Amino acid sequence: MKSESIVIIGAGVIGLNVALVLAERGYGQHTTIIAEHLPGDTSINYTSPWAGANFSAISASDPNALRWDKLGYMYLLDLAAKDGKNAYVKETPSVEYWDELPSREKIDSMAAYLKDFKEIATQELPAGVAFGIEFTTITINAPMHLRYLFQKVTQKYGVRVISKKLPQVSSGYLSKDTKVVFNCTGNAAKELPGVQDSKCFPTRGQILLAKACHVQQNIMRHGRDYETYVIPRPYSNGNVILGGFMQKKVSTPDTFGEETESILSRTTALLPILNSNETEILGAFAGLRPSREGGARVSRENVQVGATGRPGVILHNYGAGGTGYQAGYGMAVEAVNTVSDEINALDIQSRL
Repeated sequence: MKSESIVIIGAGVIGLNVALVLAERGYGQHTTIIAEHLPGDTSINYTSPWAGANFSAISASDPNALRWDKLGYMYLLDLAAKDGKNAYVKETPSVEYWDELPSREKIDSMAAYLKDFKEIATQELPAGVAFGIEFTTITINAPMHLRYLFQKVTQKYGVRVISKKLPQVSSGYLSKDTKVVFNCTGNAAKELPGVQDSKCFPTRGQILLAKACHVQQNIMRHGRDYETYVIPRPYSNGNVILGGFMQKKVSTPDTFGEETESILSRTTALLPILNSNETEILGAFAGLRPSREGGARVSRENVQVGATGRPGVILHNYGAGGTGYQAGYGMAVEAVNTVSDEINALDIQSRL
């Protein structure tokens, strides 16, 4: 079995989680990642480093989202306990508020597995808030966690990496040995020949990076037409992410002073201790969440490859929007399981 038996296109948090799941099942040395951008790069077209990132109730209430969230939370909770400092993930106390009541299905699902879950009494809620919860979340230092995943799959498990932009999804078939291609291309899935998913769109966010060592909690408010959040970035000497915006179908990389002012106004109202001499704003940044109408796509497509038309499989895994860090591991498990027959057949061949 060759290193290009399995190919992953994309090295954001979605692609790296797929590489991790494959590697942990013994296929690291048979896997190649091909990506235009790698951890350490900064580009508006490389979404993952710009994320908050944390586990939150920002995700949808459909069965897929609920299932991926639970898998992701249990994985991250375990990772925080066993290798948190190296992985840049940490348990963090969290409060989340909603201006409108979320679905009971969503609440019941979270209540079943979130650590220290508690509904906040109505009389304790801030003005304008309809519902609130407390629980232990996992906060993630996004750029450093990406590097951790990348180093783990390449150095520990032997995943090969090729840095290049592919002209089309079928270019993931590097040779006759390639049996399965995972399409983890995020925003690129809208235009990439062979995919061109018209349901995909970017959701722009602007955030502020602040130094605020005195902030040790995660807090979010899900508004009718806004998202406000304060996310401490673990193992970063006190950095905190302040946000934000959810601007559908907006793709400008520019940042705007009026948005910075809006973020500062909303976050200090949400967490008054931010309004302190200890808080220093380090910069404003924009990122484009890879969103998709109807939610993320995890599905297989049987294809014919090359002039001979030999059978192949593309496993599409993209469109997580703002939930890539919390749902990514669950999506990866499902993606790999969906092509388990093809992957197991590789294993049989390798033992002959």
